Amino acid sequence: MDFDFELLLVALTALSGAIWALHRLFFARGAVAKDKTEPVVVEYARSLFPVFFIVLLLRSFIVEPYEIPSGSMKPTLLIGDFIVVSKFSYGVRLPVIDTKILEVGSPKRGEVIVFRYPRDNETNYIKRVVGLPGDHILYIDKMLYINGEQVPQETLGEVAGECGGYKAIEKIENLPGAIHKTYVCPQAADRAYEFTVPAGEYLVLGDNRDNSNDGRYWGYVPEQNLVGKAKIIWFSSDATKGWFSGERVRWDRIGTSINQK
Repeated sequence: MDFDFELLLVALTALSGAIWALHRLFFARGAVAKDKTEPVVVEYARSLFPVFFIVLLLRSFIVEPYEIPSGSMKPTLLIGDFIVVSKFSYGVRLPVIDTKILEVGSPKRGEVIVFRYPRDNETNYIKRVVGLPGDHILYIDKMLYINGEQVPQETLGEVAGECGGYKAIEKIENLPGAIHKTYVCPQAADRAYEFTVPAGEYLVLGDNRDNSNDGRYWGYVPEQNLVGKAKIIWFSSDATKGWFSGERVRWDRIGTSINQK
């Protein structure tokens, strides 16, 4: 379960605003006449309210930071990548109650999105959209078919250490809407996954196809579970490297656009 930082922000904004407002309404005039100093709690509330309010607006309606916790989106996203998620891309929602108040757009095929895991509606996941409402999707023999058409792939080579000690095969997948790289593990068992995506829902897959807990195993992402569109990597850190090794920060990844066409 993810810590509900948004709920905390709403509570802090409401509390600090209420303390400041109540003091001004009921106590400020008398206090100013006798003593110009404010109580410490009121001073803190007055100072922190605009900070909490601005952060709440930014995080709820515009952008949200997100750290990549697993390798399910390799090679596109690595563990330790810190990304910016656009909350505005798929509609404006009220914080906490999550009611949409403004339609802006919807996910397009190939976009990398952050969403709440449908099985608990709380944990944030990140995957790539492959199926839109009404699409017929087939994944078999490590190939993707959309509405009866095979998605073209090009093999780039082998990558060591990505398949439990075996080599992964790195490919370029020409998904309609996004040309991107994937990993597949040749030794992983093949089975067919077939879907017809319901209205108002999306099918998502990880780019690390044989190491991803995605829609093949738990189904679809409802529209109301969308958090936002992954935009850029603003920082990247390799935890296997020491801070003083000169290799901890992945400088070449900083500023990289995620949803490239």
